[in-house]
Amino acid sequence: MADVKEKLRIDKYLWSIRLFKTRSQAADACDNGKVKFLGNNIKASRTVNIGDVYDVKTEARRWMIKITGLLYTRVPYPEAIKNYEDVTPPEELDKVHFQASSFNTGKRLSKVGRPTKKQLRDIRGFMGESAEE
Repeated sequence: MADVKEKLRIDKYLWSIRLFKTRSQAADACDNGKVKFLGNNIKASRTVNIGDVYDVKTEARRWMIKITGLLYTRVPYPEAIKNYEDVTPPEELDKVHFQASSFNTGKRLSKVGRPTKKQLRDIRGFMGESAEE
């Protein structure tokens, strides 16, 4: 564990509690105004203190987290959730509409989109075209 007097940056903290997959994503969120403290945008280098409440906007949802413990390294999720309290208002949670995970992968759903070879042969046969063309 790190020395108690060591300063902990907000980007490193958001990464360690698993709100972002990488530390650079957390830093980019800070730089792009997606992380706020008392309604003001903050820099990635801002020091985290216990009791602070941050408004964080991720791709999945909007969070309001209250810091209850400091994490200097990335830990498993069950341990990470012990170091912050989710104080997001219920009306914010209602606004979030989760989409199927297949939507975000960029891949087409199975059997949707372009016809298969068999379907093309059937279409050509129906239209009276020969399959050898």
